Amino acid sequence: MNTIRHLLVALLLALAMAGNALAAEKVNINTADAATLERVLVNVGPSKAEAIVAYRKANGPFRSAEQLAEVKGIGLRTVERNRDRIVVGAGAAPARPAAAPTRATAQTR
Repeated sequence: MNTIRHLLVALLLALAMAGNALAAEKVNINTADAATLERVLVNVGPSKAEAIVAYRKANGPFRSAEQLAEVKGIGLRTVERNRDRIVVGAGAAPARPAAAPTRATAQTR
């Protein structure tokens, strides 16, 4: 009887751990700081996380997860390993001013 109880406890623990592994934390690559990127993404250490933030500052928000492969040190394999963790949300890029009406649009009003 104890053997069955131990097996059931072991099975429940294994299922609980598997559930935690499947529920990976997600990170918005357009708003996360380097520390968050390093913590959430697999195979991304401090230097790669800083490179992601620097690329984002220089080039604007990412449009897709695949664009991460353009960052030095990040390859498609790293992107694929982290696909379930990556969210490409609205970036913190400054808003662009509205375009001034052209002469043609002003005349049609």
